[in-house]
Amino acid sequence: MGSMSSGKPPASPFTVHDFQLVLLRRMADHNPDLVADARQTLGASIADMREANKRWQAMVRSPRARAAASRYRSILGAPETVLTRKIGDLECEAWLWPVPLWPTLRFEALLAPNGSTVWNEWLVRSPDAEGPELRTLEDLTPWSCTVDEAARAFPPARPLEGTAPTRWGLTFTAPDGTGAGREVVAEFTWGLLQRVTVR
Repeated sequence: MGSMSSGKPPASPFTVHDFQLVLLRRMADHNPDLVADARQTLGASIADMREANKRWQAMVRSPRARAAASRYRSILGAPETVLTRKIGDLECEAWLWPVPLWPTLRFEALLAPNGSTVWNEWLVRSPDAEGPELRTLEDLTPWSCTVDEAARAFPPARPLEGTAPTRWGLTFTAPDGTGAGREVVAEFTWGLLQRVTVR
């Protein structure tokens, strides 16, 4: 006799495609139109995006959850690039993977010195890609730049506490079309610019 089946089909592997839907799910609050276009590019429905996010949350919150570093490796494969980053006196590894939706960006996991804990996880510019020219407020369009790029373009940028684990904020002064400096708040999700509010 064969073994008893639970009647549930085995869960399909969580793939790069699914992971991109997780990134988009977090961005949908700010930029639903951009997310809808990206979903179509991936051939995914809103239901697919919600399901991917649900599976991701279950993986992250499971009592048996693997360490974040090994979770990313199992989903995204071996990193395309491994860089050494200095954080104060500590040397840390940064693992970078390509993200097909954003060809000039990479998903970066910054590892603690123990090699398994992930200190930071977000989108960064690919080391071999040229970043955008950010000179004025008009250049700060949704999805145009990463946290690091905005901070470098408009010093001194001050970090703000994010409203969720995958969200970051910066406040800085940027010139408007007339050249006048305007104080702005820039909001990022997974490290990618979502919106700018003039104070």
